[in-house]
Amino acid sequence: METDRPLRSVPDELQHPYSKFSDWKFKLFRVKSMEKAPLPSEGPPQAALSQPPGKAESEGAESEVGRAGSVMRLCLGGKSKEAVEGAGHRVDLKLLEMDIHMNHLRSLCRLCGLALAKAKGGPEHHVQGALDEASRMSLRRMGCKASSWPEVILKVFKVDVEGDLETVEPPLFCHRCWKAAIRGGGFCCFSKTRVLQWRPHSANCHLCHPKNSSLKRKGRKRCRSPRATPHLAKRVKVDPHAGAGRGHRPPRGEQAPGGRAWLKPGLQRALWVKNITRCKSEHLSPTLLLDRLPADFLRAVTCQVCDHLLADPVQSPCGHLFCRTCILKYGRALGPRCPACALPCPASELAPPAKAFMGILQGLVLRCPQRECGEGVRLDAYGAHCHAHGGDEDEGVGEGGGPPQGRGFDCYLPVNKGGRPRQHLLSLTRRAQKHRLKELKAQVKAFSEKEEGGDVKSVCLTMFLLALRAGNEHRQADELEATMQGRGFGLHPAVCLAIRVNTFLSCSQYHKMYRTVKATSGRQIFQPLHALRNAEKELLPGYHPFEWQPALKGVSSSTAVGIVDGLSGWTASVDDSATDTIARRFRYDVALASALRDLEEDIVEGLRDQGLEDCSCTGGFTVVIKESCDGMGDVSEKHGGGPALPEKAVRFSFTVMSVSVRAEGADEDVMVFQEPKPNSELSCRPLCLMFVDESDHETLTAILGPVVAERNAMKESRLILPVGGLPRSFRVQFRGTGYDEKMVRELEGLEASGSTYVCTLCDSTRAQASRNMVLHSITRSHEENTERYEVWRSNPYSESADELRDRVKGVSAKPFMETHPTMDALHCDIGNAAEFYKLFQDEIGEVHLRAGGVPGREERRSWRATLDKQLRKTMKLKPVMRMNGNYARRLMTREAAEAVCELVASEERREALRELMELYLQMKPVWRATCPARECPDQLCRYSFNSQRFAELLSSTFKHRYDGKITNYLHKTLAHVPEIIERDGSIGAWASEGNESGNKLFRRFRKMNARQSKSFELEDILKHHWLYTSKYLQRFMEAHKNSAKAMQATIDPVDNPDDESEMQLDPVDTLDF
Repeated sequence: METDRPLRSVPDELQHPYSKFSDWKFKLFRVKSMEKAPLPSEGPPQAALSQPPGKAESEGAESEVGRAGSVMRLCLGGKSKEAVEGAGHRVDLKLLEMDIHMNHLRSLCRLCGLALAKAKGGPEHHVQGALDEASRMSLRRMGCKASSWPEVILKVFKVDVEGDLETVEPPLFCHRCWKAAIRGGGFCCFSKTRVLQWRPHSANCHLCHPKNSSLKRKGRKRCRSPRATPHLAKRVKVDPHAGAGRGHRPPRGEQAPGGRAWLKPGLQRALWVKNITRCKSEHLSPTLLLDRLPADFLRAVTCQVCDHLLADPVQSPCGHLFCRTCILKYGRALGPRCPACALPCPASELAPPAKAFMGILQGLVLRCPQRECGEGVRLDAYGAHCHAHGGDEDEGVGEGGGPPQGRGFDCYLPVNKGGRPRQHLLSLTRRAQKHRLKELKAQVKAFSEKEEGGDVKSVCLTMFLLALRAGNEHRQADELEATMQGRGFGLHPAVCLAIRVNTFLSCSQYHKMYRTVKATSGRQIFQPLHALRNAEKELLPGYHPFEWQPALKGVSSSTAVGIVDGLSGWTASVDDSATDTIARRFRYDVALASALRDLEEDIVEGLRDQGLEDCSCTGGFTVVIKESCDGMGDVSEKHGGGPALPEKAVRFSFTVMSVSVRAEGADEDVMVFQEPKPNSELSCRPLCLMFVDESDHETLTAILGPVVAERNAMKESRLILPVGGLPRSFRVQFRGTGYDEKMVRELEGLEASGSTYVCTLCDSTRAQASRNMVLHSITRSHEENTERYEVWRSNPYSESADELRDRVKGVSAKPFMETHPTMDALHCDIGNAAEFYKLFQDEIGEVHLRAGGVPGREERRSWRATLDKQLRKTMKLKPVMRMNGNYARRLMTREAAEAVCELVASEERREALRELMELYLQMKPVWRATCPARECPDQLCRYSFNSQRFAELLSSTFKHRYDGKITNYLHKTLAHVPEIIERDGSIGAWASEGNESGNKLFRRFRKMNARQSKSFELEDILKHHWLYTSKYLQRFMEAHKNSAKAMQATIDPVDNPDDESEMQLDPVDTLDF
């Protein structure tokens, strides 16, 4: 027997037990199975039923709910007591139908479906009840330590009965199933018991309407239903305009469809409702009230379902009051409708009543049910008073219809107030504490598994926190909350790791700080070093498992790979000499998987913001990677008094620029993550560090060769990585854009920067670029450079050196890494600033007036000294030996142009110089902006005009300098910027600024991890540089900016004024180590 059972994992307050389709079918069957006679004031029944349901629900309570013949009162048994008991009304037969169905369920076994009367040999047992003493001892002897029947049934019959509904499943199971559970020892079942699947009550219920058995073989005994099901009476035609006294009433002596004698309509309906709620032994009767109260007041303090005094009252959205358990049981049986007005009343919208009403309710005076006592007791003290009688528990029901003394006071009795005085919980042994808190521990564990994913510790700490808040112990609560959130007192290991990495503390420095703080404050605020090492394992590459489909060619399938030698994976030929260098790197695929796992929260949040579900992301994700590689110059440490030996280093890094996904059925990708700061050193992940000169082509090729092989293999495969709890598919696109002019020529096999072929994007020579400064297009690519190298190597046409060089357009070496044809914005700024710096010197020396003589070195030195002096005087700009980014940003300003114009004699030259600077400042935002179409649309539209005017000034006013020659970056600025932006959308976002900013980090991490061996030193630098760029640690540093303030307050507790509590402190600035 299969059925669509409701989900049990959601509580009743959040989900109705029936699905939407079953609910609709339930309503339709309810409307058709009712009989009702309208009042004389009502219209015809057809008019009432022909009104649309939406309109009926939208009208106010005075128009629809107040009318006795409304559709709302027909649906879900929604009739008030006055309407039912009024003249001319018929009792709602749906309550009778549900009562009959529940009686059938109570006569059957929950597990095997057999009638309880046929399973002779012993008593039946409650499915939700606790184990009786005999059963518990029998199971205990066989090793089962269960304490309730749901645990035993789950293990033996593989059925979860904790979420059973009393309107769907029977509440009892028979003695045969009990014997099967006992014989199996509470672990298995040796009998062939087939557990039935129970369905909710419907129009074709197999219990209330059994199938016709006339087709069975003759001579065999026919199976009967557990109980004879009466047929409901047909609908009685009643004149709607008849008087109140002419409504249908059953004749005296006639029996109800259930075989019982008819009662009054109000009493009959109350009997059916109480049969559903079954709260007579739990709730108190209004007859126990000592005073005679008005009927309206009495109706306000009684439950509208069971007519008992309110116990744990809740208020519906329509304003009616019920007992919590009664309204929940009523809603399960008859749907989420208010029993009083039939308006929608879902369990999630039930709320406690106002405090003023609760004060009135708890102040009611009740008569003690004991005959000898008869004392008046307040409702809030009723349970304690009844329990004080003690020995009179066996006297049964008290006077006035009260519940029995031994039970029924769960809502009124205090906990653990009787018996001998018990010891305090903290004074017991650990074993006694476990025994006393056994039930509470099981409840907390069940709640944590259901709501918090099994995190019992967080649930217990939260309960302790709320208890401290309730006792006004806010100081201890603040410390506990800070500990739970990983800040303040007892910092999280990730916070301590972030503080150590961002403050560049060595192991000895951090350990000294850890011991000092612990000895001074008496608390372990910072975590020891071994805790930090455990925390950093999850953040470094090689921790998270992943898979490539298909497997990468020439790359190991092992994922637990950390830092490796930079030359690992390089296959040297016979002619190659051994490379004498030190290099350390991560494996490219392992580092990429770790970087994506570090972005897990951002990717999941992006999917949530875009409204994409997991089922729609079947197309896989696309990851765009920006690669950067540049030399760091001389990084040697000056020790001793001998000559300084240069020690150059190169760093290769990558940045995750964006992650997009194509939803199912969509034509375009949806961006779920985009790096907000693509040029920051915090987003540039280090991949390889090596002590090598970037001009050493052979060594650089040997070290980056394995990286290129892994990069090419990842292009042809898909990464399978768990993100957000589900395995996701990622396609990777690489863009090598973070290279300066020198590195691009090195990687693509081109001639040096002083070559005749001025550009790495087109084939124009320096003379052609100076004659035509603007009209050029991108023609070079990695594939074309590779083909030209083959021509250069083989010389198939037997040409001379000049002819062959002109054919290959400056390709002189084998390209070994693909670069994206673009320009680097940072080095473009530096190169153009260096050119303007020389142009300023020419204007100071008035080179344009000279016929053709070349100025000497001494003249240029004097012009440079004059320019440096003027810039220092007016702009406080100190001269530098080599142009850098900071100097270039301050030099390329209007203030610098005005300072230079003070040294220029001719007014015409000053105006030309100002116009040239103004045009450059209008063009600069276009290639520096991350998204020029959004940040500077006006400058983008005017770029072609500004570049043309800029070229005219260079070829006319400054012809003496640009006659037949032009610099590389100035040519790219004028000729290729619009085409690159039209293709890629941006130039500034793909710059190498993040990689350049990491140069100072290399020196600081080297000083932090100074060791005798350079190989181990390079490993520590690479590891801490990776942790410095971790998004996970960056979030901790952002969320715990005030951790240093809490630590300082712990070390030196001083009474600070209240206004100082608003100060925001940075841990890096506060901790002076």
